[in-house]
Amino acid sequence: MTTLRNSVQLIGRLGADPTTKKFGENNSITSFRLATTESFKNKDGERVTDTQWHQVVARNGNARVAEKYLQKGHEVAVSGKLINRSWEDKEGKTHYITEVEVKELVLLERKAKSA
Repeated sequence: MTTLRNSVQLIGRLGADPTTKKFGENNSITSFRLATTESFKNKDGERVTDTQWHQVVARNGNARVAEKYLQKGHEVAVSGKLINRSWEDKEGKTHYITEVEVKELVLLERKAKSA
């Protein structure tokens, strides 16, 4: 059960085209925002839709796949782990973020990005 200690699986749609940063010749990080939506009925019987946004980061091979094939609106499934990080801005304020680090990426839309 060690693989369950920090594990997340999401299916959602990209809110914008992915962005990629390259480091050296073969290293890259591609990030994108993923919306997951669920619908349910509230206590009054009305249908309610709840959308959660997730910051997703893919490295190296997964980054290249995401950069090449994903675009705004595409549906994808990701499996990975949660990572937390912080940084300090120029004014000295500390910022915190939780991201999903991709271990596996499944394209649920088969269209390639147009060149």
